Amino acid sequence: MNRRELTRAYRDTPRPMGVYRVRNTTDGRSLVGRSVDLPAILNRQLAQLRLGVHPSAELQRDWNALGPDAFAFEVLDTLEPPERSDYDPSGDLRVLEALWLERLEPFGERGYTPRPRPGS
Repeated sequence: MNRRELTRAYRDTPRPMGVYRVRNTTDGRSLVGRSVDLPAILNRQLAQLRLGVHPSAELQRDWNALGPDAFAFEVLDTLEPPERSDYDPSGDLRVLEALWLERLEPFGERGYTPRPRPGS
């Protein structure tokens, strides 16, 4: 395949979607989130931390203090979309994320995740 065909094949390949976690391995605190492109969001989380611009000031502070070896970037769950071109995964991803948030409770002293607002 030439470069153009490889680029097209990559772009047309469905990306894994689901719920991810950035976990502090020293104290177990976690940031949990959802994405339609898990590899991209995990890469973004890592890049923001390395650059010192992560939106979670607490997570960034711990990253700076403990270093990258103290953190794990994990896929918690994936969502398999149906074979429909009109499928919108946002609702299913919200439900999947809510299940993991309920299970892990990564809020306050247990995590970096902001508490969800009612109805979101």
